[in-house]
Amino acid sequence: MSKKIKILIGGGCGYVGSALVPELLEHGYSVTVIDLCWFGNNLPEEVPVIKKDLLSCDREDLRGYDQFIFLGGISNDPMAELYPAKNFIYNAALPAYLAFEAKYADIKRFIYASTCSVYGYTVDQLYDENDLIKCNYPYGVSKLQGERGIFQMENGMSIIALRKGTISGHSPRMRFDLIVNTMFKYAMTENQITVNNPSIWRPILDIRDAVSAYIRAVQVDYSIRGIFNISSDNYTVGQIGDYVKQELEKLSGNKIKLNIKNMHDLRNYKVKCDLAKTKLGFQPQYNIKDIIEDLWNHRQEYKNMTDNKYINLEVFKKVNESI
Repeated sequence: MSKKIKILIGGGCGYVGSALVPELLEHGYSVTVIDLCWFGNNLPEEVPVIKKDLLSCDREDLRGYDQFIFLGGISNDPMAELYPAKNFIYNAALPAYLAFEAKYADIKRFIYASTCSVYGYTVDQLYDENDLIKCNYPYGVSKLQGERGIFQMENGMSIIALRKGTISGHSPRMRFDLIVNTMFKYAMTENQITVNNPSIWRPILDIRDAVSAYIRAVQVDYSIRGIFNISSDNYTVGQIGDYVKQELEKLSGNKIKLNIKNMHDLRNYKVKCDLAKTKLGFQPQYNIKDIIEDLWNHRQEYKNMTDNKYINLEVFKKVNESI
């Protein structure tokens, strides 16, 4: 009789974890989550959730598991810029520390939630995992440091870092501070979309493709390790605004105004995902239109889309006031 693979997820109650955990259960994995539940707990009832600060965890907390998935940390540029010290602690030091403890707890694989934000400004080039990184923003820099820290523990443990594009789409722990989701929110609540800079590029990742990437990372042979770009496709922000406007006008029957600004932004990147397709077997299935349709189909669940509970920065501000 084959043994169930036991997976421990740090920060598994958030936006990605709330979509990933049910799929891991469907695939027959045993899942436990460590999370302080700042964003609530929307996981299936049968999933054990250990309420503990990841900074307080050690190898005894990790012992007995086959794989560790790190989904914790500061999740975007606004949070990183408001709390720069916490950003570097949670995104750079914490994953490095946990990888160190995981190695000595005999964890076979450590999977790190990285980001394509590490690429910074790439002009018009499609970047792969070996291209030069030019990020000067705290969020991208801290995530890059997190990558470098975990790979110091590579000897004897399979380490996979997923450099994900900007995730959007529906999750049981919903967010409206992600590019497609944000445009969807304003189109639905104000009948308008603001595009700050239509010419800059973003790799967009449907949350269902993100979940698929994590499952592929869990499943591949333990000889596989390294950094992998993960995205559904690359779009300009102007393209994204057009798609959200066009699709929601068809779905809602309402006219939606498009506000185009030309704000300076040094975050401009688009990526190749060939390595993930070759090594992990990752194959994206969704596009921008699929994300918009997914959000539309769940719209009744969101109720007040302007509620600050959907904005990670606002939730984190409240958490910091109480600690």
